[in-house]
Amino acid sequence: MTVAEVRVPRARLLVAAAALVACGAILWLTRGFTFYFDEWEFILNAPDWSFTSYLQPHNEHPVMLPRAIYAVLLSTIGLRSYLPYMFVVLALHAASALLLFELVRRRAGDLIGVACALLLLVIGAGWEDLLWAFQMSFVGSVACGLGALVALEDPPSWRRLAVATGLLTASLMFSAIGLFFGLAAAVKLVATPSRRRDILWLVPLGIAFVAWYLAFGRHGSLPNPPSSASNMLVLLAYVVWGLGSSLLGLAGVQGNLALVFPFLAIAVLFLTWRKRRPDPLAIGLAAGLVAFYLITGASRAQFGYQQSGAGRYVYIGAVFWLILLADAARFLPWRGTWRPALLACQFLACFSSAALLFSFAVAKEVQMEREVADLKALAAERLDPCLNPNGAVDLLVMPQVRKPALYYRAIDLYGDPTLGTPLRDNASFAAAIGNLITCNRH
Repeated sequence: MTVAEVRVPRARLLVAAAALVACGAILWLTRGFTFYFDEWEFILNAPDWSFTSYLQPHNEHPVMLPRAIYAVLLSTIGLRSYLPYMFVVLALHAASALLLFELVRRRAGDLIGVACALLLLVIGAGWEDLLWAFQMSFVGSVACGLGALVALEDPPSWRRLAVATGLLTASLMFSAIGLFFGLAAAVKLVATPSRRRDILWLVPLGIAFVAWYLAFGRHGSLPNPPSSASNMLVLLAYVVWGLGSSLLGLAGVQGNLALVFPFLAIAVLFLTWRKRRPDPLAIGLAAGLVAFYLITGASRAQFGYQQSGAGRYVYIGAVFWLILLADAARFLPWRGTWRPALLACQFLACFSSAALLFSFAVAKEVQMEREVADLKALAAERLDPCLNPNGAVDLLVMPQVRKPALYYRAIDLYGDPTLGTPLRDNASFAAAIGNLITCNRH
């Protein structure tokens, strides 16, 4: 008996319950968090948004749906609580885990599907996407992309193709991460002789994305420093490190082993595919995974090859790896000492990853105390005649807030995010005051 043949009673219910518990725990860990970094660009500019504002890129990504979500939350909840914003990203994360389970279950059985969903739910190495509401852009792309792949796994019909196309459109409207799920879907269709004509459903989406990029995307803000031809010199290392970091991240491990593990995983896949030819979806996922790090590296490798191991990228790479490696895991035996050994490995990986996520949450709590101190400094200096109208309160934590007047406009419209929050970081408060004033008050 192999692992793929194991049936788990009420497996969907089990994964749904695990998602509820995991996301509830993360929501509790982030209960003291507040708005941070890129979120302030949305918040400060939201009062001026027009229809075309939703088409503007953010860091080269289309973000129509994140902007729409923030617009709705700002006009209802405002800045008074961060929890509703975290609820959105965690709801999308739970959806990703459930859809990952469904996709893997159809390919490798109940047990592997449950295992993959659990690994994704507590992926500590992907902490940026789980502890920051702004990352609903990446997580939303993943959730919609997985939904599209699930729809394409079903017997073909125009309704399922319409659903898949709609979900891929939504994935791209969350962020450019949708491109790589679109690539996986396109390769799957092209590699399936009986479905090659279905690729026509994706052509309008491709044309629309190119049109958006020419009209808006290419005018987005460039990274600082900008990319250059020298990125090609470290591109291979960037790709390998990213592949390895997302692979190790599934077990809550980080470090230099990231340069080794991709080759081991590729060897496992090669041996598996020698025995059983990879299906079109596996080929598409492999193409999407490699393309993700290649394209990201072409524009971001100037920050160093280890930047590909950032938590926001680990989460995405891990999703692709989980589906690919599930194909190999399905042939593992399920008898004798294999059972406790495999269960122990699963437990250790989940425990290590959850512990890593907890440690990042604790560390970010300290960062949030600095953020609160900076915001309270802005509130304290509002009526000070020495206030610098172009003062940057804290370039490390909130570099987007360079004009206090815009911040005051935002809190007048949406509420004060620090109301009722105690000041704990007095040193950061004093430093922020010093950054905001321009004259000697004595």
